[in-house]
Amino acid sequence: MSLLESLRLALSVLWSNRLRSFLTILGILVAVSSVVAVVAVIEGLDRYVSNQILSTGSHVFQISKFGFSTDHDTYLRMLRRKDLTLDDAVALERTMQHARAVVPVVSRGATLERGKEEARGADVVGLGDGYPELRTLDVVAGRHLTRSDVQGRRFVAVIGEQVREKLFEPLDPIGREMKVGRHRFRVVGLLKERGSVLGQSQDNVVLVPVTTYRKMYGRRDPININVRAAGADVLDEAQEEATLLLKLRRGLNPWDEPDFSVSTSEMFFELYKNFTRGIYGLTLGIVAVSLLIGGIVVMNIMFVSVTERTREIGIRRALGARQRDIVIQFLSESVALAVLGGLFGVLLGGGAAVLLERVTPLPAAVRPWSVAVGLLLASSVGLFFGIYPATRASKLVPVEALRHEN
Repeated sequence: MSLLESLRLALSVLWSNRLRSFLTILGILVAVSSVVAVVAVIEGLDRYVSNQILSTGSHVFQISKFGFSTDHDTYLRMLRRKDLTLDDAVALERTMQHARAVVPVVSRGATLERGKEEARGADVVGLGDGYPELRTLDVVAGRHLTRSDVQGRRFVAVIGEQVREKLFEPLDPIGREMKVGRHRFRVVGLLKERGSVLGQSQDNVVLVPVTTYRKMYGRRDPININVRAAGADVLDEAQEEATLLLKLRRGLNPWDEPDFSVSTSEMFFELYKNFTRGIYGLTLGIVAVSLLIGGIVVMNIMFVSVTERTREIGIRRALGARQRDIVIQFLSESVALAVLGGLFGVLLGGGAAVLLERVTPLPAAVRPWSVAVGLLLASSVGLFFGIYPATRASKLVPVEALRHEN
């Protein structure tokens, strides 16, 4: 009997026992759908996060009061640190040899107003004048904040697209006024639309001079300092230089542990990748258990099938079927069961990933290799767990098989 004929017969048998076949493939379906769905979400997140986190380039780092904290005690120690100040940022800008830009950054949420129009929950960000060098913000109309704006503590602002839509649509916002809290600002620039990150809009933002921000809100909000190194090749030297200068300014010895944190976008991305590796590991565990359960179910169902069809096997052997033909027939059935489970798993996993992308801010990208791996795992399980039942069926003695009563 040809392989094609064996496959046709196997599908015919499975179709005649549709409910049992479906229940048999559930374990494999769960395993394959887990592989496809989790890989799709994580691959989509990888591209998305790498674009967002690494958008500042490979030679920008941030100095902050808080760094990575993995436990409560570490967080409490960081909480006791002194805040970074605007003077710290000015000192670094004046003295660093390996920095192209030193930008103080501070922010808080606020409500913006223009007449009867409001923009709630906007991010008011105080910045130094060197922020265009970070290459994360571009204007499509007007201008950026300048050094004279910062030094003069001027009430001028660069707004995001969402703020423009809420407060100024359909007017040109450049040169017009709005209120941030109880303070009036004149709009001098409009930022290029940036979209959202995991559902959080990046366009509901107002940039103001950091000195004006301090004039409005005082010194309660801690400052972070973003530094762009003169080049990627001097990033390490720039970090060491900034760390040493800040230690000396804050009364520490060069060999002391710093009471601030220095981090790069690559550090955040590495932390994210470690997190996703943990998810991959958990997924592998789910897949392994599901495949084992699915394989055992396939093997037991094939044993039941052999028992139910003992007389059929005897008739086929009596008519000249070889042991190899019987093995191929039952292996075809077990592999077909597993592959069907794999196909349904691919459809379910891919569908779940697409649905998740549409109803949540999480991106997804179904990878062909994950589909191939899922189908390969499924067919391998069917082949491995079908060998013993198929071999047992082929070894039935024709005469005894013909005497078997169903």
